Amino acid sequence: MPLAERRIDPSDLMSDNEFAKVRRERRAALLPIKRLRRVELGPYCTFYFESYETMLFQVQEMLLIERGGADQIPDELAAYNPLIPNGTELVATVMFEIDDPVRREAVLARLGGVEDLFFVQVAGERVLGIPEGDVERTREDGKTSSVHFLRFPMKPELVARFRDPATDILIGCAHERYNHLAGLSPASRAELAKDFA
Repeated sequence: MPLAERRIDPSDLMSDNEFAKVRRERRAALLPIKRLRRVELGPYCTFYFESYETMLFQVQEMLLIERGGADQIPDELAAYNPLIPNGTELVATVMFEIDDPVRREAVLARLGGVEDLFFVQVAGERVLGIPEGDVERTREDGKTSSVHFLRFPMKPELVARFRDPATDILIGCAHERYNHLAGLSPASRAELAKDFA
């Protein structure tokens, strides 16, 4: 199936009982891939680059944990299918992970609008993330959410450069109070390049 059409269909899903039997081995097989798709940015922020495989596992997990049966499936597919890259983009869940609730509130209160300032930089060219439009991530009081869903659309020439091992690939945030850059390892770059058609 072409990447542009790759979506989780109800026929891709196992029953809860079947999934429970293979859950541990599926998680173990997915962990090395998820490690390559996880990139830390600064002291609090992490990009989790999503794929069909990560989203399929997440849907199965939600169905198993919540036990909503067939009635739950449409909601899970509506929530997670949009996070599967379409062959011309990278898609990331970006999270601010701060254990201390007081510190978390203080940091997030200073980062209003951050969802519009994340980027992937390919050979010096920045591609701004496009936030999912499901809900507003910055409140009126200026506090941002700890979780953001972003798409990074890539022109064909940037995809070609992304695949070139000699090209520097960075992720970053240009918010004045969270201005950070992080480079992708060669292994992470190779894994993420699989998201392009």
